[in-house]
Amino acid sequence: MKNNLSEQAVNRIAYVLSKSMSDFDQHTFKTHALLGLDNLELKQRVTHLIHVMHIFLPDDFDTTAEILLSVKSNWDYGDPDDSYNSFAAWPIIDYVSTYGLAHKETSLNLLKNLTCLFSSEFAIRPFIVKYPEYCFEQFRIWINDEDEHVRRLVSEGTRPRLPWGLQLKSFIVDPTPNLNLLTHLKSDPSLYVRRSVANHLNDIAKDNPDVVIKVCKQWQKHKLNKQEKWVIQHATRSLVKMGNEDVFPLLGYTDNPQVKIKDFKLNNHKINRGEDLNFDFNLTSHSDRNQKIVVDFAIHFVKKNGKTNAKVFKLKSFTIEAKADVDLFKKHSFKEISTRKYYIGTHKIEILVNGQTKATKHFDLI
Repeated sequence: MKNNLSEQAVNRIAYVLSKSMSDFDQHTFKTHALLGLDNLELKQRVTHLIHVMHIFLPDDFDTTAEILLSVKSNWDYGDPDDSYNSFAAWPIIDYVSTYGLAHKETSLNLLKNLTCLFSSEFAIRPFIVKYPEYCFEQFRIWINDEDEHVRRLVSEGTRPRLPWGLQLKSFIVDPTPNLNLLTHLKSDPSLYVRRSVANHLNDIAKDNPDVVIKVCKQWQKHKLNKQEKWVIQHATRSLVKMGNEDVFPLLGYTDNPQVKIKDFKLNNHKINRGEDLNFDFNLTSHSDRNQKIVVDFAIHFVKKNGKTNAKVFKLKSFTIEAKADVDLFKKHSFKEISTRKYYIGTHKIEILVNGQTKATKHFDLI
């Protein structure tokens, strides 16, 4: 992605600034901006371009703000099928948080104005930290804005653990201030906004699972449409993967399912790295009613320090009929991949039904 902040992006920035500054020296700006740019990583490129812009923009931030307010009307949107053409606006937007932090009203207005070019979700976070009350006054207005990018900014900008963004540690501890905003936005007509709400709740679930369960239960007290049900399902995906028992009834699965695992077998209790672990078992219902279940399996991987860490994998979701039994089979590869390194030692595999452990076995990776 870093290559999307290269010469083409610099040209776009130079062009849009020249449209609002009659004395703007595009040639010299490009020379400064491109100097050493190719040797930098993505976030370093953003910082570098911000600093170069500061050399050429007025020292007075209010004057600069007037220039940046005209960016949207002069912006070269490029090829609409190019999802990365908006990257050029990233340094322009983050310039506001770098040099405009002392000007909260002007800066928040700028971020609202520019967020449709490249989301202001990173730039707005220092303002939330420094001016939480003022920001939330604005957010309560923005959740009804006609622009879906502004409405999404409320949700995405306040996410506690936004990837690449400044962590909002107060919301990691207590996400309560965000909940009313998310409750309003869960019904947003835009999937773009609703997806952000779901991702935000998924963030919260990593630190405060009980809060997410409680919020979703409150939502379910009212009749939800298909889109709102999707938000709950997507918001609780990490809780499902973690095997949180409270999340399964929330999603319509049977609470405390009456099932038993029989004949749980591994193809081999000694697996070489690069090979597959094959396992199968029989799942039997002891209930007089049909049960809606999610069958997962967790592997407790050995880490470099010798300790283990469990990762949950999906196996099957289905309705098992009363007193029925089902044979299930799965293959898991131990081929080396870029996102996981395997270490020799004794691993554990467990079968989970609606988050409950029903069977376990050990095997050695050699």
